[in-house]
Amino acid sequence: MVGTAETTAAPAAAPPGLRERKKRRTRDTLVRAALELFTERGYERTTVDDIAAAADVSQRTFFRYFASKEEAAFFVGRLAESRFVEAVRGRPPEEAPLDALRRALAESWDGIAEAVERVVPLDLHLRFYQVIESTPALLAAHLRRSAELEERIARVVAEREGLDVDTDPRPRVVVAVFGAVVRVTERIWSVGGDASLAALREATAAHLDQVEPALTGDWRTD
Repeated sequence: MVGTAETTAAPAAAPPGLRERKKRRTRDTLVRAALELFTERGYERTTVDDIAAAADVSQRTFFRYFASKEEAAFFVGRLAESRFVEAVRGRPPEEAPLDALRRALAESWDGIAEAVERVVPLDLHLRFYQVIESTPALLAAHLRRSAELEERIARVVAEREGLDVDTDPRPRVVVAVFGAVVRVTERIWSVGGDASLAALREATAAHLDQVEPALTGDWRTD
């Protein structure tokens, strides 16, 4: 058995070469410079030339990596989104859809944080979310991206449940409810006094606990 395992095990992935490492460093430097400038002086007042200068590269180099400053702004967010989608895809098939979404999020926080930290400091990423809430252009882009992410997740949920997402509305409905809770949580957290990841995690869990009572309960207290 040991010999079989040794002969059939997949080879370890080769580490990235020097050129690839340099490209990653340049990309990450551009992302960090962009987020620092966006949080310090504002998104609208920051130009691509500003970002390139802060990263000590040319404007031409910036456009080798990003089509626009919006793309640079949401690069780290895309990493987090991909982690979450894969976490949903990997949940046990017997879990109900909303449970799968909740547990995927709860169990992917640490992995998301680690992925973010490989590119920029986590606190910078979190501070940028506060900038999103106060910047109309960024907020519009964030909402558009959220809608696109919900569609991706709805298709994963439909596949898990053996449903046709285009004829059965339930995958989109459950993902829309989940996404709305996350969106409300982000908004409340962004203007609160505690901008830590721990506060965001706690608030998200608390608000998700209210989904069923909010949808089916009687809100009147008199």
